[in-house]
Amino acid sequence: MSSEGDCEGMEGGDTKTLKETTENNFKDRKPSWPKLRRMDSLDLEAGRVSMNANHSSTLGWMTTLSLAFQSIGIVYGDLGTSPLYVFQSTFNNGVRHKDDILGVLSIIIYTIILLPMLKYVFIVLRFNDNGNGGAFALYSLICRNAKLSLIPNEQPEDKELSNYSLQTPSNKLKRTQKLKQRLEKSHIARVLLLLVTIMGTSMVIGDGILTPSVSVLSAVSGISKSLGQDAVVGITVVILIFLFSVQRYGTDKVGSSFAPILLMWFLLNGGIGLYNLFTHDIGVLRAFNPKYIVEYFKRNGKQGWISLGGAFLCTTGSEAMFADLGHFNVRAIQISFSSITFPAILAAYCGQAAYLGKFPGQVSNSFYACIPDKLYWPTFVVAVAAAIIASQAMISGAFSIISQAQSMGCFPRVKIVHTSTKHMGQVYIPEVNYMFMVACIVVSAAFKTTEKISHAYGIAVVCDMLITTCLVSFIMLVIRKKSIWLVALFFLPFSCIELVYFSAQLTKFVEGGFLPIVFALFLTMVMGIWHYVHKERYMFELKNKVSTDYLRKLTNNPSINRVPGIGLLYSELVQGIPPIFPHFIASIPSIHSVVVFVSIKAIPISRVILEERFLFRQVEPREYRMFRCVVRYGYKDAVMDPLEFESQLVHHLKEYIRQESFMHEIEGTTTTTEQVPIPNNNECEMVPQGSTIIPDQGALDVSRASSDSIQSLVVAKSSIVTTPPIEGVENEIEFIEKAMEKGVVYLLGEAEVVADPKSSIFNKIVVNYAYSFLRKNFRQGYKSMEIPHKRLLKVGMTYEI
Repeated sequence: MSSEGDCEGMEGGDTKTLKETTENNFKDRKPSWPKLRRMDSLDLEAGRVSMNANHSSTLGWMTTLSLAFQSIGIVYGDLGTSPLYVFQSTFNNGVRHKDDILGVLSIIIYTIILLPMLKYVFIVLRFNDNGNGGAFALYSLICRNAKLSLIPNEQPEDKELSNYSLQTPSNKLKRTQKLKQRLEKSHIARVLLLLVTIMGTSMVIGDGILTPSVSVLSAVSGISKSLGQDAVVGITVVILIFLFSVQRYGTDKVGSSFAPILLMWFLLNGGIGLYNLFTHDIGVLRAFNPKYIVEYFKRNGKQGWISLGGAFLCTTGSEAMFADLGHFNVRAIQISFSSITFPAILAAYCGQAAYLGKFPGQVSNSFYACIPDKLYWPTFVVAVAAAIIASQAMISGAFSIISQAQSMGCFPRVKIVHTSTKHMGQVYIPEVNYMFMVACIVVSAAFKTTEKISHAYGIAVVCDMLITTCLVSFIMLVIRKKSIWLVALFFLPFSCIELVYFSAQLTKFVEGGFLPIVFALFLTMVMGIWHYVHKERYMFELKNKVSTDYLRKLTNNPSINRVPGIGLLYSELVQGIPPIFPHFIASIPSIHSVVVFVSIKAIPISRVILEERFLFRQVEPREYRMFRCVVRYGYKDAVMDPLEFESQLVHHLKEYIRQESFMHEIEGTTTTTEQVPIPNNNECEMVPQGSTIIPDQGALDVSRASSDSIQSLVVAKSSIVTTPPIEGVENEIEFIEKAMEKGVVYLLGEAEVVADPKSSIFNKIVVNYAYSFLRKNFRQGYKSMEIPHKRLLKVGMTYEI
């Protein structure tokens, strides 16, 4: 991205050369505007994009195998390190009966087969959103197939995007139409769906905090007898600091570096497991018979039910396979899980069970106790490294899902860094990374042992799974039009299994299980407040958008000056002119020779290709050269470099002008124009507060305005641009190009959001205090959009909601 220094240095010929070079990159692209259908309403956007564009590509086997190898280092760290603590967490009070080991092993075997393998690898991964997983990916998929979003910014053109992928009409579609219509009419259903999604997101973020703590503490505990527990905690803190320090290098580099280590970990686990199995008791393979589960519960009753909380930890990290899907692909994860992860962890659990059959007293340290002496220290070193990698899985997943939440207006603004040019789903978030680091250190230092952290960890994991089960079932029924019997076959067994585990986890609520609930409630509150105000801001702009009468009066107002250059006025409003525009005119009685009302719109799909990103229409009267532009981003799209964005926008604007002229010729119409009265040129002297002027040579040095008023400036002469009548397309294109050469200025409304004095006390607390605190302590909007500081002009306005 361009820095401020870069912006200041782009002067004269260098600036022109850079812009020409960037624009030339788009000349050979296939134009999208010939596919558009002309619309004349001010409240409708300009066009319909064909669905024939197909930018999806099928990855070759070499790429898929490479991604499968990388996924070992990113996705399975948590799942692969679970043998460190599962038996210890299950038998908190020791082994009472020798056959209990077989019962617990049988529970572990079938839990892994049913949840990570059957549910996630072979079912849930298939219900992704264009290759992206996680709660918000599912929410996006639901919102674009049913009108369940709380923000009413849907447009007919959105359905024509290549990635929208709506189902064609069918008998099954008619069968689910009534259910969808009922849900769309229910405000409670919309709010509930959003809350469930936010809660699922919060649980994944909570996992990103708990996973590093429990994994690293478990691995380092191998030296607790030698150095003591305080030393274990100290070493854990050092390792956590190192782990979060390397996140900035990105998933691609970190995954490639970590994959060989974790592969070695799986080979060691599988090898040691097989060694113990054949050395001590190969008879533990009888645990594949589920009758040992029944006998275990008959023997232990309530205590057996409570112990399920520990056995369930064998599935930790399963949600990472879905949350990290955007970093890889379905086939890569299926290959790596089935061929490496699944057999290795099964061998590890069977080996530990075989060892415990002979030495049941070693259950508190079963993992390290069953390692042959010659392999102890190598395994310890690899275990610590694997624990570090285990943390990577949920951290990467948390980054991905926070990025998705922010794009959907459900998370405060943070800096999203796309760390890979090959895989755009791989992101890094600096602010969240360091918040995670502090939280992990606090959790590790406060709990000190894995026993209490594992109680908290289990609740977070099972809640993730329950929410995913509900969302996927909804998608199966309403969107994929599956038979109700198939949906029931998925929902009932998995939800019942997860509810049983959840009930067992709740028994540990006081002993540490409260922690993920507290995390989730706090994050849900933050995200809910942000989305509520975001929605109310949009509704305020929608209700107070500028009328066409105002624009007609503006064009005939001789006191409004036209200054050289292009002005981009930003807003989220996709229908009409935002109310901040009259406020700009009142504060600054001048506008640029070309004005574009830019609406940044988040589309509930993963990516929007460049040819379908910009939608234009012209604001009447045409001679005033004001345009509306909706810039559509998917939740995986990176924010463009300002220079690239300007070149693309102007390039597509010129395409639109050519297409409009072509459509007029096809329709056999002629455009009549009237010359707009333009005031005489004048010279600017000291500008009073609340006004501004644009320098003669470009607009690169426009000073930033404060949120309350525009700073006073002393400048030389300012050219006033006359607006000649439209004489032809080429003249219009030339006019746009000359305006581009003069420079682009970004106009941004600094909206102060306050509660309506007549609103409830609760609303006042939420808006005036909670939202205000979040807005002041997170990134500002223009920084998130990478708007050049030197070309930013802001004016303040108050929104009462």
